Amino acid sequence: MNTRSARIRDFDPVLMLAALALVAMGGLLIYSASLTQFGSPSLGDLGHPVIRQAAFATVGLIVALGIARANYRVLGVLSVGMYVAAIAVLAFVVVAGEATYGSRRWIEIAGTPVQPSEIAKLVVIIALAKYLSDHQDSIGELKVFLTSLAMAAVPTLLVFAEPDLGSAVIFAVIWLGMVLAAGAKWRHVAGLAGVALVSVPFALIGLINDYQRERIALWLDPESDPLGAGFQSLQAQIGIGSGGFFGKGLTQGGQTQLDYLRTETTDYVFSVLGEELGLFGALILFSLFIILLWRALRVAELSRDLFGRLLATGMVIFILLQTFINIAVNVGLLPVTGIPLPFVSQGGSSLITLFISLGILQSILMRRRTFTVSNYYDT
Repeated sequence: MNTRSARIRDFDPVLMLAALALVAMGGLLIYSASLTQFGSPSLGDLGHPVIRQAAFATVGLIVALGIARANYRVLGVLSVGMYVAAIAVLAFVVVAGEATYGSRRWIEIAGTPVQPSEIAKLVVIIALAKYLSDHQDSIGELKVFLTSLAMAAVPTLLVFAEPDLGSAVIFAVIWLGMVLAAGAKWRHVAGLAGVALVSVPFALIGLINDYQRERIALWLDPESDPLGAGFQSLQAQIGIGSGGFFGKGLTQGGQTQLDYLRTETTDYVFSVLGEELGLFGALILFSLFIILLWRALRVAELSRDLFGRLLATGMVIFILLQTFINIAVNVGLLPVTGIPLPFVSQGGSSLITLFISLGILQSILMRRRTFTVSNYYDT
């Protein structure tokens, strides 16, 4: 792959350091949350959550640096194949995926659980960026608008069927943000919004299953089943509320160390932070996310081609929305969805996908000064 036009000096260290700081913060929280079950980690113990997370972060960082040196425009050439493969895997998960906590979201590869929906989010961003950039002169046409909608609707419906309402919402919002960034007509968006609004009652009756209805009902009134299905949400809120400004101290949180939370290293890692590091820790976390998203938005601003700009835009939406949903679930603003906190929650699929995204962002930056029409597909 041709890397001669990549400029190392345009590599953004702030973007990468912000992500690594989030990973380090997540490692501390995972260590505390897993202490009672796994004890302190020892080097080489790949069964320990902290060691596994560190291993995934190392692999992700190496992959990101490799992708940064490559030409991101080759992703456009490969986008159709990647999209078809992603859809096929999502369909397989719905039929034969590992069932966990009432939904099928995982497949096992070489003994490691993989969540294909995380990878599919990035693939859909790439496919939409390619299609919309190829049709930038006709983006105002209804045909282009509806085709892009169909591209996002297929994975949205598949993850909804798992069921994974949170990821379905993320696919939908990624599409909306990207078509608006590409220049879609507001009347098309408004028309779709009207159709969606009218369809809501029918969707609630025909598409929402009992599992999702229960989660929505518990979100509205978690105390209706405080010792059963509502237990997790209530304990997370108690933990966050008890942390105060500085928290109780790492490994000192009662809710965390007494194992009141079932998924404290993944879905509810923000509750661990709130209890043990308090509002002060949360402000540090928010500051790191603001820095990371600011630098990612800078990539979109500096990109010399629409494909790169849309890639960066989609990735910003992806990271921002997952961050918002995870924290909102932890504080009780949204129903439980199982969305990880980017770079912080334990999980190889999510972490490596995010590092791949960073590598693509760096590649866009490192080639922005040398863009010409003639080298658009120079790979």
